Amino acid sequence: MKMIVGLGNPGAKYAANRHNVGFMAVDRIAGDHGFSPWRARFQGEIAEGRLGEERVTLLKPGTFMNLSGQAVGEAMRYLKLTPADVIVLHDELDLAPGKVRLKTGGGHAGHNGLRSLHQHIGENYRRLRIGIGHPGDKNRVAGYVLSDFAKAEQDGLDDLLRGISDGAMALAAGDDARFMNAVAARVAPARNSGTRPAKPEGGQTVKPAPKAANDPPPSLSDRLRALTERFR
Repeated sequence: MKMIVGLGNPGAKYAANRHNVGFMAVDRIAGDHGFSPWRARFQGEIAEGRLGEERVTLLKPGTFMNLSGQAVGEAMRYLKLTPADVIVLHDELDLAPGKVRLKTGGGHAGHNGLRSLHQHIGENYRRLRIGIGHPGDKNRVAGYVLSDFAKAEQDGLDDLLRGISDGAMALAAGDDARFMNAVAARVAPARNSGTRPAKPEGGQTVKPAPKAANDPPPSLSDRLRALTERFR
């Protein structure tokens, strides 16, 4: 059995915050893969289902971000899981929007949710770091993570969440390469590498006029005349 934990803050006030992208990701997985309705359990909310061959419990801690480890620790003890059975989805300032990285173990880098998890279950759990970008000034970080995604970011965010959901079976199975391919297929789909004719604003393709097969080549005098006209 696996437990996939999305980190965030409970309540409508925080629902669209960058800090809540972990909640958004597990909500998308639950909806796309036919999980049970969310219900109160383990100081948070859980939904249960299957991802491929794996039985999976999704968890959204209701303890607020800086106490996330309490809910995760309680759920792990009841379900008899080890840290290796836990995958935590969280926002990552050091990754650009649309980027994700998988990691096992390591430090918390000042992330309050991870700090709490380290205190309650240790550091040897798997993590999906979901990029939200950095505001550029450390003094702006708190306000930035607790602000909503901008309207201009919504399409990219939706593609990313769809990619995470597409790859959820691979994520649960520990197939990191297949998971990353699923995300990439959504956020950076393959494009036709051939060149295309330019299109004007009306959207109609402009094609050069075909040259008649029997047109004679221009004479020297014709070319000189054209050159003279050009520099008048």
